Amino acid sequence: MKKILFLFITGLTVSASYSQEVSDGLRYAQDNLTGTARFRAMSGAFGAVGGDISALSVNPAGSAIFNSNQVGISFSNQNIKNNSNYFGNNTSDKENSFILNQAGGVFVFKDNNPKNGWNKIAIGATYENTNNFNNEVFSAGTNPTNSVGDYFMSYANGIPLKVIDGLDYRDLNYTEQQAYMGYWGHVIDPAAIDPENTEYLTNIPAGGNYYQENEVYTRGYNSKVGFNIATSYKDRFYIGANLNVHITDYRRTTSFYEDNSNPLQPYETISNLRFNNELYTYGNGFSFQLGAIGKVTENFRLGLAYESNTWYELYDETSQSIYTTRQADGGPALNANINPNVINVYESYTLQTPDKWTFSAAYIFGKSGLLSIDYAIKNYGNTKFKPTDDPGFRGINNDISNTLTSTGELRIGAEYKIKQLSLRGGYRYEGSPYKNGITVGDLNSYSAGLGYNFGTTKLDLAYSYLERESNQGFFTRGFTDAAKVTSKLNNVTMTLLFEL
Repeated sequence: MKKILFLFITGLTVSASYSQEVSDGLRYAQDNLTGTARFRAMSGAFGAVGGDISALSVNPAGSAIFNSNQVGISFSNQNIKNNSNYFGNNTSDKENSFILNQAGGVFVFKDNNPKNGWNKIAIGATYENTNNFNNEVFSAGTNPTNSVGDYFMSYANGIPLKVIDGLDYRDLNYTEQQAYMGYWGHVIDPAAIDPENTEYLTNIPAGGNYYQENEVYTRGYNSKVGFNIATSYKDRFYIGANLNVHITDYRRTTSFYEDNSNPLQPYETISNLRFNNELYTYGNGFSFQLGAIGKVTENFRLGLAYESNTWYELYDETSQSIYTTRQADGGPALNANINPNVINVYESYTLQTPDKWTFSAAYIFGKSGLLSIDYAIKNYGNTKFKPTDDPGFRGINNDISNTLTSTGELRIGAEYKIKQLSLRGGYRYEGSPYKNGITVGDLNSYSAGLGYNFGTTKLDLAYSYLERESNQGFFTRGFTDAAKVTSKLNNVTMTLLFEL
């Protein structure tokens, strides 16, 4: 999939390619709703409204709606609770984080010559934390049928014994490394003691239940720095463009535990094990946006915006360890601690996330308020790892195309003004990006907020609630049983704006 890059530094090595999954591509293709408190309170329905710093992230023509310079900064407190159900057993975990959500400014340059139709140019720059990866999910339950031993067998079958019994961990590719961990952890054994043997059997005894726990601990962010320019024609037609730089830093630690009380055998079998994996992905990307807003009447506006693919250059680093206990009938308990102390560092690769179209409409009730609606379309099935002619990437791209689908996102927002006070509310819906509608379900979100205009300073507050269900498999191969996870996200955002 990717060429082997060798680097020998104390305890650090580079191995063969990391096995990407559909969820790895989806992680960077999806964005959370972020931005100013006004933007979040109205669920991001700003495609035809403009006049807000975060509106530029939906439709870059929105900066030309401004009549004066404005700068602002937004902070958010995010609390996410994950309720997990695994074979009827309910567990819960939560994570709270405080982040710099958004910062930016728009500067307006007007031409007061009445003969010049193009009478305004706006230039803006924004920073947004488009995805906060800080999260924790804990699942536990008793599996009546399947064991993690099937995971290791799915990787080992087909690999000659002489490879995983004769080579060092750092000399193996990702598939061989999984077989290596299972073999040296005594989770699997060869069907025959033959260097050419390619068939393996599990040492986890059958005939009973398997108690299993899975912990997923993630940290990091996906952020975007945007540079905007827009202009207006007679304050009736607005066009704009953004150039965006994306930065990502993602860390995931997973720890899987399994034990069983099945009858001991004359030969040694596994009674419990813990399998740990770590992934670190980092890199940057580029995208652009184009947009237009037109006043059909003085009060009614329509908007159209296009967001290009984002082209990421990413790097992966992985490490893993396994700890097992095995015992034969009448024999002592034996422990195996397999920790290669190796970090696999891979060559960079390209991830192309899908483009997006947004169609918008808004009705402005003079100075008393507004009502707006956005509908965005994105085909997640167009997510691609590159180079596409690479055999490994070809396989995962086919999985993405067969698994993910095109989905729509609906955003509705409203604002009502009472002198200096503004009351706001919104609703957001996004369909499942998966064709089965189950792996990741539909998203529903509600929001509300208020703002106060002090003149040249504005203070805005927003609260939003989001809920989404997913079926999160602990592994994607061999052992694919999943926990049903209901994620509930509460977010409070505060924005301070200054007109210059």
